[in-house]
Amino acid sequence: MQKINKKYLLRISVAVVCGVLMILGFAGISYPIKVFDAQPAAVLQRVMIDFSAVTVIVLAAMAVLTLVFGRLFCSTLCPLGLLQEVLTLIFWRKMTARKNRPYKYFVAAAVFGLLIGGTACLLRLIDPYSLSGNAFGGGWYGLVILAAIAVLVWFKGRWFCSNICPVGAVLGLLSKVALFKIRLNKDDCVACDLCAGKCPTGSIDICNRTVDNETCVKCLRCLNRCHKGAVHYGLAPVKKAAFSPKRRQLIIGGAALVVLAAVKSGAGFVKEAAAKVKKVILPAGAGKAEDFANRCLNCNLCVQSCPMKIIKKADADFPAVHLDYSQGFCDYDCHKCAEVCPSGAIKRLSLAEKQKTQIGLAAIDAAKCIKCGLCVMKCPNGALAREAGAVPVVGADKCIGCGACEQACPVEAIKVATVAAQKVLL
Repeated sequence: MQKINKKYLLRISVAVVCGVLMILGFAGISYPIKVFDAQPAAVLQRVMIDFSAVTVIVLAAMAVLTLVFGRLFCSTLCPLGLLQEVLTLIFWRKMTARKNRPYKYFVAAAVFGLLIGGTACLLRLIDPYSLSGNAFGGGWYGLVILAAIAVLVWFKGRWFCSNICPVGAVLGLLSKVALFKIRLNKDDCVACDLCAGKCPTGSIDICNRTVDNETCVKCLRCLNRCHKGAVHYGLAPVKKAAFSPKRRQLIIGGAALVVLAAVKSGAGFVKEAAAKVKKVILPAGAGKAEDFANRCLNCNLCVQSCPMKIIKKADADFPAVHLDYSQGFCDYDCHKCAEVCPSGAIKRLSLAEKQKTQIGLAAIDAAKCIKCGLCVMKCPNGALAREAGAVPVVGADKCIGCGACEQACPVEAIKVATVAAQKVLL
């Protein structure tokens, strides 16, 4: 019986650990190690929104990791990649070599061009992390796309990763010049097709004994399949890629034009979203509704992690997650949503800052109020005051709009209204 390749076993072990952490995170059970903070698209947006040394270092580390080891992210840290890997094990089919299609570069150019232009409206529809979180959180869009990808896996393996995914397209370009590559030793290879037949991306051309390391996701399954030891993963001699200069110029020029067009149209999408924004209450740190509508990736991580279950998924009224006080309120001593948000859409305020951030303003209907004083007792910030026998008064300089008073009122005399922009109270 053939021994399991050590490199393959190591990669599988890391992938299993990451997979467990992701399941715990998406389910809102536990989030001990924030693996989602290493999602390329989310980190890139965080760098753009909240430029800091930590986010820049994380983004740079991911680029360096890819430049050294290739697209290991796609087989180890990507939630959608891990799901597809499981599906390829279930849907056993013999794969054949496939061409590297250039249209994925234009998809990536449009997605990241719009992101630079100020909106993640396209990114959240195709980003592998966003799709995974949306599906895990029960979002209909994520579930539909996930079902479509499952069908695609059945017929084409990880075709989404090699020909559609915008993150994969960028990582693929880096992987193409990575130090560590998969390669076939032509002297030892007997063209048995064991490696190519199990390659989920169709990156191995067994006839020519070559490997396309741009589309290869470094699952290392081929290392474990070869009985002759002809497949190697490691430092490879530098070779000039066989690529037409005219074709390269055409693709680069075309992608650049798409980026510029997307950046320009991004501002239009931002204004359009701003015009459609409904009056909603957002988590502390989300800022203005129109900005948040263009930043939220709808990964639903905050939805699953909210202990009060007041964060709701995007709907027809608002294109991003938002708060709903109909069955609960925002816990004064909790800021879980900011802790788990990897994209910077919800700023990571400290708990003390969150407790001073006004996300709404309570209003009391004097005609309905029965002057019971429950709202005064439940307010965690001392924003309500009441004289004996009088209707309570809301202090606008203290009310943060947490909704505790609205939930406490037995006659529904209190409603928390939205504010034009979140602000920190002195």
